[in-house]
Amino acid sequence: METDEKYMRRALELARHGELDASPNPMVGAVIVDTSGRIIGEGWHRRCGEGHAEVNAVASVKDRDLLKDATMYVTLEPCSHYGKTPPCADMIVENGIPRVVIGTLDPFAKVAGRGVAKLLDAGVEVMTGMLEKECRELNRKFMTAHSLQRPYITLKWAQSADGFIDGHISTPLNSMLVHKLRATHDAILIGSGTALADNPTLTTRFYAGKSPVKVVLDRRKRLPADLRLFSDGDVIVIDGEMTLAEAMHTLYNKGISSVLVEGGAQIMESFAKDNLWDEIRVEVSPEHIEGKIKAPSLPKTDTIPDIRVVDGHKIISYKK
Repeated sequence: METDEKYMRRALELARHGELDASPNPMVGAVIVDTSGRIIGEGWHRRCGEGHAEVNAVASVKDRDLLKDATMYVTLEPCSHYGKTPPCADMIVENGIPRVVIGTLDPFAKVAGRGVAKLLDAGVEVMTGMLEKECRELNRKFMTAHSLQRPYITLKWAQSADGFIDGHISTPLNSMLVHKLRATHDAILIGSGTALADNPTLTTRFYAGKSPVKVVLDRRKRLPADLRLFSDGDVIVIDGEMTLAEAMHTLYNKGISSVLVEGGAQIMESFAKDNLWDEIRVEVSPEHIEGKIKAPSLPKTDTIPDIRVVDGHKIISYKK
């Protein structure tokens, strides 16, 4: 068991390499070990639409004859369906790998236990639940999206020590970290009020990552076409009488598995009131600005926050 755990931890390390490019697919890592305990193959899912971790791990094995006695460790259940790539479960069987250790099952409806069933039907020895908590935490966004049929929702704002959000509050370092946070979400959402008042670009210009899809709630249809957010990248405008829950389900159906909400206080509190949040990140400056716009009220939660100091500012994070 300790040996299995050691190799699964290595698979988790590999999976994290896909943090910026794998989405909307999950981050997955795979390790192949021979009978002597030597790692003979490794791989991770690098980018949506490209080879899965299991395929990349097998491709890295120099002596394919070793596979017939090997064990594969993979953080997420191998897929069993044809998508942009063939089923990994079939590939494992075809290569004669006799034992597979899996971190956690896949909640995606087209997999959801079918990958394990395929392996078992082919006579492969399967162990599931190895470091399951860590494997599920790695893909919190993916797990939440496919379990709840809505994107994983992160609420984010910066406020002064006296509780105001107007004015520029973040330091350059914290602005860079916010842009990194944007790069790890599929979409970024604001309201029409923020779009009109701040005219933001909503890009990741301070971090070397892909910019998320831009989403604007514009129920009154008042956005002019010359706003900077329309200058490049994909923009989804949600108007009409759609509720927030309906809007989130719509985004999920468009393939968006995570949303970073950076709107004003009113939108933040609307999401919190409807219990539409999974994570909250608040940056608190030590300065008092005596502003005009009060920071959003935190929703009631029993969660103990993670608090750290970055560049003199407190970063307070809550996770459900």
